[in-house]
Amino acid sequence: MAKVVKAVRGMNDILPGEAYQWHFFEQTVQDWLAMYGYRCIRTPLVEHTDLFVRSIGEVTDIVEKEMYSFVDHLNNDRLALRPEGTAACVRAVIEHNLLYAGPQRLSYSGPMFRHERPQKGRYRQFHQVGVEALGYSGPDIDAELIVMCARLWQMLGITGLRLEIGTLGSAESRALHRTRLIKYFEQYAKHLDEDANRRLHTNPLRILDSKNPEMQPIIEQAPKLIDDLDEPSRIHFEMLQLLLREQGVQFEINLRLVRGLDYYNRTVFEWVTDKLGAQSAVCAGGRYDGLIEQIGGKPAPACGFAMGVERLLVLMHECGKEIEPLLPDAYIVHQGEQATSFAWKTAEFLRETGCRVILHCGGGSFKSQMKKADASGARYAIIIGDDEASAGEVTLKPMRLAADQARVDLHALSDLIKT
Repeated sequence: MAKVVKAVRGMNDILPGEAYQWHFFEQTVQDWLAMYGYRCIRTPLVEHTDLFVRSIGEVTDIVEKEMYSFVDHLNNDRLALRPEGTAACVRAVIEHNLLYAGPQRLSYSGPMFRHERPQKGRYRQFHQVGVEALGYSGPDIDAELIVMCARLWQMLGITGLRLEIGTLGSAESRALHRTRLIKYFEQYAKHLDEDANRRLHTNPLRILDSKNPEMQPIIEQAPKLIDDLDEPSRIHFEMLQLLLREQGVQFEINLRLVRGLDYYNRTVFEWVTDKLGAQSAVCAGGRYDGLIEQIGGKPAPACGFAMGVERLLVLMHECGKEIEPLLPDAYIVHQGEQATSFAWKTAEFLRETGCRVILHCGGGSFKSQMKKADASGARYAIIIGDDEASAGEVTLKPMRLAADQARVDLHALSDLIKT
């Protein structure tokens, strides 16, 4: 017997018993994006590795440890499965000169890939919905992104999320802060772990995001970036807070909010929960004004966010949001040559009127077919024998109601099923 081939670890199948939950989520998201005027963009799963090295940052966990990168042996290109969507979206905007027509509100969804330890709500192939607003410089678009999220949580039935916001300032203020951080952490080099020592002179801001409990007292006393903010960044952050308060969005200021990607500046934010264990963030984003130029385009401001679909589906369940599967309206059982021909005609007629219909296939007795009709969850069984077919009628049997079955004309059938 041949060896059974299983899915790659951390890359999971979505089976029919859970796919309907995804359908509900995806349809809700499409309706939500349309409310705010965000248009869909689709980018390839595979991009040049250099795109992510340049955008995310070479000294980041994603590039150093998690990215699926490989050499295409047909032409020796260095390629990678996309670990996140922003860089690919910006690359497409630059390549197709979309900003020539003015600022763009864009959205995308699909699988991303990172080689990390699979856990609840996090897999090596995972799915994200991302929103990017390119060409907008003011805090109003930052606030809109956050307000958008708050509305989506309501639409999905998700409660208990906490919003944390922070600011990373401008490149100049971060450079000043970087110098102060290096000087501070050098005093404690013996107490820093391996990752922190490695990043000390390359990306000291990432040390602030360390989860190592032994380092927390040192991190707590580190210089705060808000003390090094330039005036425009300070005003931007204050205006963002004002706009959120006006819209009734509650938030906490987290001055240690760093984000794991190098391209962020000014506004950063995360929506977090206590219901998913250590992986608390379900949606995160911020402003990345330098990324378009960094990838090779003309300088333009931008901001956006991404949310993890798997985590949100788990959270919906934790919040008691149960999605009912879309069951068939009718299941057609039939027996006999003339009856089978009429059953096909009946099924297609009902589908044209918008009914969801399963036509029994595979033969079998009426009794065995009726068992399958019951198991399908259909509200009605439509029974067709040669006698019904000759009369141009069917027997309609309610499966979920205490009502009698009846012979009905084909043309009256769809109205009865829809009631």
